[in-house]
Amino acid sequence: MTQSTPDDALHALAHKHLPEEVAERWIGLLRPSLRLGKDTGTGVGPVVGRLGGLPELPKDEEWPVWQGHGPLSFIASLDCARLPSAALDIALPAEGTLLFFFDGQLDDGLAAVAPHEPDSWAGARVRYVPAGISVAERAAPEGVRPYPEVPLTARVEATAPYLWHPVVYREFAPMPDDHPLWHEDFQEALWDHTEGTEHRIGGHATPVQDEVETEVARGVLGSPPWDDPRLKEEALRWVLLAQFDTDDDADMMWGDAGALYWLIRPADLAQRRFDRAMFTWQCG
Repeated sequence: MTQSTPDDALHALAHKHLPEEVAERWIGLLRPSLRLGKDTGTGVGPVVGRLGGLPELPKDEEWPVWQGHGPLSFIASLDCARLPSAALDIALPAEGTLLFFFDGQLDDGLAAVAPHEPDSWAGARVRYVPAGISVAERAAPEGVRPYPEVPLTARVEATAPYLWHPVVYREFAPMPDDHPLWHEDFQEALWDHTEGTEHRIGGHATPVQDEVETEVARGVLGSPPWDDPRLKEEALRWVLLAQFDTDDDADMMWGDAGALYWLIRPADLAQRRFDRAMFTWQCG
């Protein structure tokens, strides 16, 4: 496991493109994450989980099914004891396994899972299996094609909030059109920094479109208008649990090169209430 230094790329980027006072305030919004990448066998770090393959579930537990649609696809598993989660600002379990399921192969992708459609929430699940529970690998149900298995390692990496995220407005509002954060050179530098496949635990999400926290907030509030002031308040109550990107090695394509996101409230995470995690996904 390698760790970002205090003077990492985002710090340097901010000091290069922003006035000093704005740079320091923006740096204060950065959050640590675990960037997950394919294990290349070079010994960079331990394998902490994997994309694809087959899940190991408790022997008395059925493969997750979305009633009326069919069995979910297995996306990833993470060994919490191997994750360097002490570096994060969210309370991940120190032991046990997290498993992620999604409907990516159901109904030819027509049964969309979305925060504003409560009847669809069963189409994406997080399952936490505590340490010491007897588990067994499960064969894929009929109609589900296991994704190729890709072992993952983790490294600590700072993340920046999406520039239109409510946390940015809370820090800098009012933000006139000539605010330094809107300058093209700064935005292009941020865009270049986030290029590449981004599987991530914790930190700020990297949205394909707009901030995922507001999508989730609107869903849990019952789909009010987008200008409802409650949305920003609710969005600030959610943190990223996991983000899984489109990945050629795992044969995972989420729409048009999109990404999957699971978010959770910190209190629910601390209580291991992963059944309360919310899901959304975005694509180009």
